[in-house]
Amino acid sequence: MRIIAGNLKAKRINGPKTEKTRPTLDRVKESLFSILGSKIKEAYVLDLFSGTGNLGIESISRGAKFAWLNDKEISSISTIISNIKLTKLEDYVKITKKDYTKCLVQIQNEKICFDVIFLDPPYESKLAIDTLKYISSTNPGEILREDGVIVYETDKNFIKSNNCSIFDNFENLECFDKRNYGNVVLMLYKWR
Repeated sequence: MRIIAGNLKAKRINGPKTEKTRPTLDRVKESLFSILGSKIKEAYVLDLFSGTGNLGIESISRGAKFAWLNDKEISSISTIISNIKLTKLEDYVKITKKDYTKCLVQIQNEKICFDVIFLDPPYESKLAIDTLKYISSTNPGEILREDGVIVYETDKNFIKSNNCSIFDNFENLECFDKRNYGNVVLMLYKWR
């Protein structure tokens, strides 16, 4: 795995230690950050199902101010920590090992608000759907800034096997962009 752009461009980072973690492919990552464009500059970023820290590190490399990296798996946390040490980004990140709901509660308690939120849990789970419902029940500026973006990565098979309305059935969030890259699907959400 490597960082593809910014001040850490071409820097190699450690891959996952488990098959449960599936890092975002370079071509998908490149397209994703192209879509986000200047939104990543000076951004506060949350990678809620961080895995290796890949998306948070890429964000900081491209000019994000801060990345909160969370995962509940101990093997993922050890990979994230080693990648943060490898890239010398200790001053730019916060790492937590929590269930996603406990992490969101902590974020609310600490009154931190994000410009970009990455949701890339295991494809077959509904964790991202539940997270979108949770964030939709909050107020703009509480977890996600008023002009913030949520990026949900999943796959075509998960979408096909579920009712399509679950992907846009959020009271206050709307899917404003959807892109396919082979089997990978990126859906971007913002406040209605």
